[in-house]
This record gives sequence, C-alpha cells and structure tokens, in this order.
Amino acid sequence: MASELPKLGTTIEGPSPPEVFVGRFGYPRVSAGPLVPADERGGLDLGSSSGSGTGSAPDLGSLLFSRPADLARMDVGEIVALRSSMVRSGSKVEVADARNPGRLLEMAQEIAMSSTPVGTEVTFEKPPRGRLRFDGFMMPSGPSGSVKEMEITSNPSIPRKVDAVVEDSDLLAARAVGELYASGVEVDGISRLLSLGLLGKKRKLVPTRWSITASDDIAGKHLAAAIQDLPPVNEYLLFSGERLGNHFEVLLAPGTFTYELIEIWLPRSVWSGEEAWIGADREGPGPKKGYSDLAGGYYAARLALLERLAEVRRQASALLVREITEKYWAPLGVWVVREAAREALRNPPQKFETLEAALADIATRIRTPARDWRPHSELVRGAGQTTLAKFF
Repeated sequence: MASELPKLGTTIEGPSPPEVFVGRFGYPRVSAGPLVPADERGGLDLGSSSGSGTGSAPDLGSLLFSRPADLARMDVGEIVALRSSMVRSGSKVEVADARNPGRLLEMAQEIAMSSTPVGTEVTFEKPPRGRLRFDGFMMPSGPSGSVKEMEITSNPSIPRKVDAVVEDSDLLAARAVGELYASGVEVDGISRLLSLGLLGKKRKLVPTRWSITASDDIAGKHLAAAIQDLPPVNEYLLFSGERLGNHFEVLLAPGTFTYELIEIWLPRSVWSGEEAWIGADREGPGPKKGYSDLAGGYYAARLALLERLAEVRRQASALLVREITEKYWAPLGVWVVREAAREALRNPPQKFETLEAALADIATRIRTPARDWRPHSELVRGAGQTTLAKFF
C-alpha cells in the first residue's frame, strides 16, 4: 500500500482544511496540532482521475475542506493520493492544558473552531518525515513533524453558535454536542471541538480517534431521545446504497426504536484478508450498554439511521446489513460508514408486506449467502416471526 509522499523542508505554508489531530500515545501527554497540505493542489493531480471513480477533477475548495460528503464522491485511490500530502504537525502538551493553553495549542483550538480553511504557516524542528498512515477511525495522513513555530495567516471563520457554546464553560459536554448538532454543525466539526478540549465543564484534550466515536454516539443519543415518542413506520421499508465499496441494506419495520448492525467483510477487503468475517451488534429499546464490538462504525451507521428517522418523524425497528467489498482496499476512517449509510437512506425505499419478502430482496444484492449472515441476527432469527419488533 505504498504511496509517493512529498519531500519537504522545515516550513510549510497553506490552508488547514481546517483539520486537527490529537494523538493518544503517551496519554495524558499527547501530540496535538493542525494538518496542513504539503502543496496547494492538495497532493492530487487535478487534471485527471487517479482511479476508476468519476473521471472528472474534484473541486479544489472541497478537497481543502476534507469534507466527508465531498470525499465520498471520489474513489479510494483518489482519496489516498489526496491524503498522502496532508502533513500532521504536532507539539507535546498535557491533556489538561486545554483549560489554559499555550500559544501553539491556542492556535490549534482556533483552527478547530473555524468552519472554513485557515491559513497556517508551520515551522518544524526537522523536515516532516514518515510513511502514509492508515487508521480505521481517522482519515489517512502523510508525513509528520514536531512544531517549532506556528502562525495563523488568515482569520478563522467561527460560527456564532460554536463561539457561544465554546464560551459557555458551565455547559455539559453532552448537552454542548446536542446543541451544536441541532444547530446544523457537522458531526466532524463537533469532533474537532471535542478533541481540542473546547466543550464541557472539565475540559481536556481528547485523542481524535476517541472524539470521532464520542461525537457520533452523543449526537445519535440526542436524536434517539427526539424520536422516542414518534409513531412507528407502518410498513416494511428497504433502502439500498453504496459508497467506496461499502454496501448498505437498511430495513425499517413497524415497532419501537431498535437497531442491529450486521457487518460482512468480504475476502480481500481491507481487514479480512483471504477469509470473510461477519459480526453483529444491537441495542434497544433503551440505550446501549458498553462499547460496541463493531467499534466506531456501529455508532456512525446508527447516526445515519437516526437522522433519517428524525427527518421523516417516525421510529422503527431497524436492521442494517453492511457488506464491505474488495473495492474498499485501504482504511479511510469511520466517516466512510456514515456516508455510505446516508447514501443508502437517501435513495427511495422499496415497500414490502412481510419481513421474509424484504429479506429475500436483500439477498439479491448481498453477495454473502443469507445462510451465512442471518444466524448472526437476533432480530430475524426464528421461523414464523413476522415483525422485527416481536424479537424484543
């Protein structure tokens, strides 16, 4: 999975997307700082497609934002090429420094609050080096280096709601996330604020991979509370869609809110090697206890589902089947799960009179035989049942 990384000097000047990174190694003393593109093209040849995606050049402004909704329209190779030029800068700080930041951390916090790219000039102790980094939670990134000096060269554009919530140090973090999400702040932006220790009463830096899942989880709980008194759907609705080699089947059935995710990693997809892997997790009615065995993807898919239910003002008993194909050959982060599920739920649903009819239709698009994945589902296991709600 080699990628051509840029050779760099000690100073890089360019717009941070805005994007920041807080590490987890050495906790509670961690590395934190913004990501800056190594060149103004974002590391991608804008004149041609590097893979089998759309075949047209992505918009430069969208690339600099690193917005998941825009990246999801590219292919895996294009995203890897783009992200290989993202230089991760960092300086060592204590997680408790969020409450009284030094100059470098304070600038990183300003970048995290911005809704648009922030001009940044970073001078490193040594030229950034390193291999292309892949992580199941975060977007890939390129070289990294220890920061010697940093300057912000353009004014961050901070939304009024973000500024107000960050200033309110008496607001609990969970409520702050809920208010920001309800006001229209994207969950990735909320994750940046949480990671840089800008939310809640007891403010600390939160490693980025933790803040991503925490933001999806808290925003999801906010929506789950909002739909709990809504009427259920009155028929079986089946949504289908795919992004970046992640195929989703989403089945909504009459009943109170329940959620089950079946994950199928086909052979030669990013984590499975030569053998397929199938896992499952579920919740409801009521909040989930403990952390999911399916890690961050569980909460990302749940958020997409709850967004759709809140939009149509219904609740449902829901089964999501995620099949990951060999097209997903490099781990790009949890955002892929969220965007693929959102894509499926944007498509018009098919309607069915029975559960079995809907499951039979799912089987026409899922490559894994139903006999292999259906036993993993507590929601559909058991002959003769006709509604998912009866399993609770």
